Amino acid sequence: MTADGAAGAAGTRVVLRPLATPLPLGFLALALATTMFSAVQLGWIDADQGRVASYTALFATVPLQLLASVFGFLSRDPVAATGMGILSGTWAIAGLTTLTNPPGAASQGLGVLLIVAGAAMFVPAVVALSSKIVPAAVMGLAGTRFIVTGVYELTSSSAWKATAGWVGVALAALALYAALALELEGGQEKTVLPLGRRGPGRSAMAGEGPLAPEELVEEAGVRPQL
Repeated sequence: MTADGAAGAAGTRVVLRPLATPLPLGFLALALATTMFSAVQLGWIDADQGRVASYTALFATVPLQLLASVFGFLSRDPVAATGMGILSGTWAIAGLTTLTNPPGAASQGLGVLLIVAGAAMFVPAVVALSSKIVPAAVMGLAGTRFIVTGVYELTSSSAWKATAGWVGVALAALALYAALALELEGGQEKTVLPLGRRGPGRSAMAGEGPLAPEELVEEAGVRPQL
């Protein structure tokens, strides 16, 4: 209705709820688990301390990455949602298996799972390459870490065990860098540490969104197909 009581044109109100990227939380949780398991694999701590690595995965990494996955879906970020979901589930199985097996024992069943999960991680990694290279590298290296660890679980080879440990250390360092870069970017609203943004990732950071105002009505929550 207009001010004089006449019928006005129908309108649509669009309310946008800003959500922060869940990737820093997921990457920091990843650093926790991979560092603890690497410490066991490299002999920095005793094999019986694998239970601490299991607790870290089950009670820190898994819930934090599951939360990151949920908020990835809410923010319509399929890379974060899919990547964090795979990581969360994989660390849950790895933590439970390590906790219930004898200290230092390998598990062929876990090895198969890790190889498949590692391959699955390359799906969000490849998609992320189109916008942010560093987060894509984190997910790709996480996939590599799972595959190498899976080969060790299948072969019980000390060489593969050490390789898995060092890949895990590299993954922790890269995940910490990516988390710090994303947090600084969010807090200061500018790029402080390079993330390798390109294409739509660079445009979004520059405030050059792909949607014109008249397209927002169709974009906020309703898609023609799932």
